[in-house]
Amino acid sequence: MKVAIYSRVIEYEQQSGVQRLFDELIKQQLQPVIHQPFLEKIGSAFMLPGNVGSFRESSDLDESIEFLISLGGDGTLLDTVSLVRDKNIPILGINFGRLGFLASIGKEDISTAVTALVNRTFVVDKRSMIHLDANKPLFGDVPYGLNEFAIHKTDTSPMIKIHTYLNGEFLNTYWADGLIVATPTGSTGYSLSCGGPVVFPESSSFVITPVAPHNLNVRPIVVPDDNIISFEVEGRAENFICVLDSRKEIVDKQVQLAVRKEAFTLSLIRLNENNFLQTLRGKLSWGLDTRN
Repeated sequence: MKVAIYSRVIEYEQQSGVQRLFDELIKQQLQPVIHQPFLEKIGSAFMLPGNVGSFRESSDLDESIEFLISLGGDGTLLDTVSLVRDKNIPILGINFGRLGFLASIGKEDISTAVTALVNRTFVVDKRSMIHLDANKPLFGDVPYGLNEFAIHKTDTSPMIKIHTYLNGEFLNTYWADGLIVATPTGSTGYSLSCGGPVVFPESSSFVITPVAPHNLNVRPIVVPDDNIISFEVEGRAENFICVLDSRKEIVDKQVQLAVRKEAFTLSLIRLNENNFLQTLRGKLSWGLDTRN
């Protein structure tokens, strides 16, 4: 069984956990196929299986790859969207970062997670994604994201006006620093930090959240994800920023933009004992008295 492994970088204090993963792969006779830039960084610092392979691009991940393991935080896991694309390779996120909503499996559960892969005793969550359509090429051949699409003013420009439409019908003009359209998965990310609600992953919705709105009576809104949400942007500056997850492009205000639900989903692996409610309670400390 081949298992792809992706990571940006591993800190020194995290090396023992990564070595534990490789030891488990050797023990379970799994062949790791490591992202080439990461393989070059770790060099001789780890004891790797003799049959280790490598990949560099999405096209290198063929049908022989059964799973992809992401080592890092949620940002690292978001990188894998552009690698997995529509290949439907399930992703297992092991949290070497901080919060870990997506990469929810702790370093202490590495052995359990690898055993679950071998025995296929895991749960696959199908997560909807957001797709960007524009009248000029944006984000190459990966115009979609797992968490959110966002429009944002450039660093030094005044706030912008974002005219927003649902299926062609006018919704609102947002006078703000920006606007976020989050998937249910992304509702616990940037949107949440801007006052947006948490929605369940299976809720079939988008969350539209303004960033620092000028009108304080403007609040986030949840809409069904069968809507096409389109935008017209006005501002004193000629350019603004478009963001898909952690990727961004600077575009001129004449561009035409619309987002919709992506036609395919992303498969996230979780262990049987973990679910969304447990993640909420654990990561957001719900139900705990943190005053002392």
